[in-house]
Amino acid sequence: MAINRCQQHKTGTEDLIARMRPRTRTIAALFWLFLASDANAQTLVVGVSAPLSGPSAILGKQIEAGTGQAALANGIELKIVDDACTADGGAAAAREFVAAKVNVVVGFLCTEAIEAAMPILRDANIPVITVGVRTESLTDRRAKTGWPVFRLGPRGDDERNAVASTLTHLWQGELFAVIDDGTIYGREIAETLRAAAEQAALKPVFVDTFRPQLDNQIGMIGRLKKAGATHVFAGGDGDDIAIMGRDAAQLQAGIVFAGGENLRTPTGDVPYAVGTLMIAPPEWADVADPKLLSAFATQKVVPDGYTLPAYAAIEIAKTASTLSEGSGKPLTEALTGQDFTTAIGPIRFDAKGDLSQSPYRVFRFDGTRFAPLESN
Repeated sequence: MAINRCQQHKTGTEDLIARMRPRTRTIAALFWLFLASDANAQTLVVGVSAPLSGPSAILGKQIEAGTGQAALANGIELKIVDDACTADGGAAAAREFVAAKVNVVVGFLCTEAIEAAMPILRDANIPVITVGVRTESLTDRRAKTGWPVFRLGPRGDDERNAVASTLTHLWQGELFAVIDDGTIYGREIAETLRAAAEQAALKPVFVDTFRPQLDNQIGMIGRLKKAGATHVFAGGDGDDIAIMGRDAAQLQAGIVFAGGENLRTPTGDVPYAVGTLMIAPPEWADVADPKLLSAFATQKVVPDGYTLPAYAAIEIAKTASTLSEGSGKPLTEALTGQDFTTAIGPIRFDAKGDLSQSPYRVFRFDGTRFAPLESN
């Protein structure tokens, strides 16, 4: 009887295990299905369009380096394509991105490439974060084109608008002059400043055009001094503004010069005069997260040019993807009207896809470098 009871107990246990097996297999299947679905939900495929050949390849390599580092840090899959900075290259890249079923595209430095790519990417509902195209119509025509493009960088008119708004505020009580070198760039930026000054009921004491690339600008400095100008905006190249600063010091004219982001280009033999003002975006390495810069140094990645903006574009893409999944809204909507925390600071796009705040700041040359004006 004892044997029979043991056999009965054994048989009962086996029956119980047998009955549990289907349930156990079901739970296990559900567990692995959950893991698989969770992995799929977190998979973000980002297309990277950059000129990796031709004269702009050095800039494309910066985008490749920045996105590559960001992908490693955020567990993102990249599809990198050379757009060659051409229309044909941009269209071909777009078709590759559609075939690869990427969620979003970052990069693009050239107008021709992105304008050829956008109709294809729009039809596939793939938004784009460009890090370098400044063409104003790219976002100004959004209502007409329906292109889901977002600009992680300045527009073409941001510089002159920043110069105008900044200097009309800084120089309200100063005797200022506005001069330009006669180029389209110099004339447009100077004219924007003059128009803004007029709107603010300010009048320059002197307005003129100077001849660029001269060995000295003593004649122009003499006219500025005679007009009584103490502050001068010069629309032109950094070399010309450096020479003006040198000549003004020699003539004891007591003039403070200001210019746009052209001043960021290193000058030749003549350094900038101490006190020279520059209206430009910051050097991204100066405002980036120190921990990221340390990681870049470990990987021997130089954080110059478009490297950090490209890194930030990947960060934005990941955050927007998470927001899109959580809300059920399209990725394009998740990119609009949101604050994004990035390695180069907070970023927000407006309804057109432009930056909601201008990246331009005022810098003052301290004899060694251009430092933020507020720190002086």
